[in-house]
Amino acid sequence: MKKSYKIAVIPGDGTGPEVINEGIKVLKAVSRKFGFKLDFENYDFGGERYKKTGETLPESAVKELKKFDAIYLGAIGHPDVKPGILEKGILLNLRFSLDQYINLRPVKLYPGVWTPIKDKEPEDIDFVVVRENTEGLYVGTGGYLKKGTEDEVAVQESVNTRKGVERCLRYAFEVTRKRDKDKKLTLCGKTNVLTYAFDLWERAFHEIGEKDYKDIQRDYAHVDATCMWMVKNPEWFDVIVTDNMFGDIITDLGAMIQGGMGIAAGGNINPEGVSMFEPIGGSAPKYTGKNVINPLAAICAGGMMLEVIGEENAGKAIEKTVMSITPKLKSLSAGKMGYSTTQVGDLVSSAL
Repeated sequence: MKKSYKIAVIPGDGTGPEVINEGIKVLKAVSRKFGFKLDFENYDFGGERYKKTGETLPESAVKELKKFDAIYLGAIGHPDVKPGILEKGILLNLRFSLDQYINLRPVKLYPGVWTPIKDKEPEDIDFVVVRENTEGLYVGTGGYLKKGTEDEVAVQESVNTRKGVERCLRYAFEVTRKRDKDKKLTLCGKTNVLTYAFDLWERAFHEIGEKDYKDIQRDYAHVDATCMWMVKNPEWFDVIVTDNMFGDIITDLGAMIQGGMGIAAGGNINPEGVSMFEPIGGSAPKYTGKNVINPLAAICAGGMMLEVIGEENAGKAIEKTVMSITPKLKSLSAGKMGYSTTQVGDLVSSAL
């Protein structure tokens, strides 16, 4: 009997449905090849639903989604909806409610893909960022005093718990060990200024490493230095672990050095629960319906999803196939690939 997985699909807004369609095409092809079954169920969460109903997520959504093996997300963001409403109401709500406490972002330059960094090749840009995903500044603790006056005060606090920091660090150590590349884990922080939060991070980092991960080399870099070295010497990095805000920033820099948003995939991971996988490039509404958007990030996100739910060989096969396709594209940019969205999906699924 074939193993079966239930996947909740949130195509979302803009070009989200287009790239998710190609991702599902590839997932179906790889599931046939490796002998397992994927059952997809669609949910219409996004801008259009919000415009009609005024609701981002229904009360039943989180409870329903907990029954799935994974969530496959296209993009959230609608030009007719004020920024922040959908992002907080859907994306952050799901991350926090499903306790997806890891944001996992591979930063990898594929063959034939242009990088803005001179003289760097695929072997130079191949690292992973593990970002804490449910604490820090994104908790939203704080408030206003005298809002709207010349004496206004706005306070937003970064919340870091030992439990939250430790589980993120342990996940990062495990990723480093499993990659078995340089076996080096770099803590990215700001210990010279954020002396409370990153004192906790640094102490936990060394305590855990010394006790349980003596085979992993521990390294530290301030976030500003990390940004410089990601550009100058990306080959120095194997795995980077950091907090929510710094992770949000350096992963976008990572997307650029790996060739752009069109190839960047990410996972919001709960290792003990339901995880969500997505291309990180956004909904790109100006390209909606034109069949020109690059679906490779969504396809790679599907491969990440398979690896996390237990079909590691199938997930790696998707990545390997994408790496065989990228040299054939003129560019990763929308409308400049030399192929349409659906044709790129066909290329990958056929090559599988």
